[in-house]
Amino acid sequence: MLFDQYTLNGLSLTNRIVMPPMTRSRAGAGDVATDMMAEYYAQRASAGLIISEGTQISQQGQGYAWTPGMYSEAQIAGWKKVTSAVHQAGGKIFAQLWHVGRVSHTVLQPNGAQPVSSSAIQAEGVKVFVDVEGRGPESGVGAMVQHDMPRALRTDEIPAIVNDYAQAARNAIAAGFDGIELHGANGYLINQFIDSQANLRDDEYGGSLQNRLRFMKEVVTAVSEAIGKERVGIRLAPLTTLMGSRDDTPEATYLAAASVLNELGIAYIHIAEADWEDAPVMPAAFKEALRIIFHGTLIYSGKYTKARAEEALTKGWADLIGFGRPFIANPDLPHRLEHDLPLNAPVKEQFFGGGKAGYVDYPTAG
Repeated sequence: MLFDQYTLNGLSLTNRIVMPPMTRSRAGAGDVATDMMAEYYAQRASAGLIISEGTQISQQGQGYAWTPGMYSEAQIAGWKKVTSAVHQAGGKIFAQLWHVGRVSHTVLQPNGAQPVSSSAIQAEGVKVFVDVEGRGPESGVGAMVQHDMPRALRTDEIPAIVNDYAQAARNAIAAGFDGIELHGANGYLINQFIDSQANLRDDEYGGSLQNRLRFMKEVVTAVSEAIGKERVGIRLAPLTTLMGSRDDTPEATYLAAASVLNELGIAYIHIAEADWEDAPVMPAAFKEALRIIFHGTLIYSGKYTKARAEEALTKGWADLIGFGRPFIANPDLPHRLEHDLPLNAPVKEQFFGGGKAGYVDYPTAG
């Protein structure tokens, strides 16, 4: 099934393999996507669907050095090079829209301001990648530093951020993307509103589960109205605790989130499973419940092998499967998987920043 065609709300995909978002920190001046990024994504266009690296909706939404944006005319123009290259290579590509919330540093924020979040809580030990020496992405020289203490967003500030998401979605379509994915996972802003231990608000955006889901619902509604719900997906990490974001009743919380998203009628939910060594396995019962509640497409990512992917598709938990790190080192990954060819190993030291090495120079199987 992994190599079967699939139709995603009218968008024809050549297979069920997804290249999920992976930050590579190669954007140029002004956080603009470069010609090298266009080459990188086009090399991987044999994926049924590519979802771009996290792309900040505003400067306030940036949490790492050299990540691309989706809020300026120059950034739209840069992304047009990427989408054109992918489409010419026969691929389909969504843009992942990103606001990191508290997972940022004052050196990345407008006028050196504090990062913002649902609540003024610092996640100890959560680090961000910054250009401490100001040498630029090609140097690859950055440092991981503790994120700065955030301030809680005022209630009257939230509509402007919702609007930033909607405008970024319009910009993505103007840049030639086939749709957008909201980053609601991994402890970033949407996640910071959802999870009970990251959200201590006492207004309409905090307290009850319904209130904690309000920000997600408003953002999804706004981007759906801006570009059409059939072009909208969202990534969630239901049972993980990344970036210090924790929920007291995660299964109940995320099944409720899935119910809201089903009512809004978006194209897909992209589930990020834990992918570290000795990571907990997501219970089958949770996946089955999610399938019952959400009637759209379900994508799963997280240390999937060909065998695990086929199992998920056969059992009906998933419609599409994301392969993350293998795509870094194997631009022809679908071909390699289909023919059981050995995989190149990625060079971890070249994941973030730098030039072509470890980015566009991995060989194909020929």
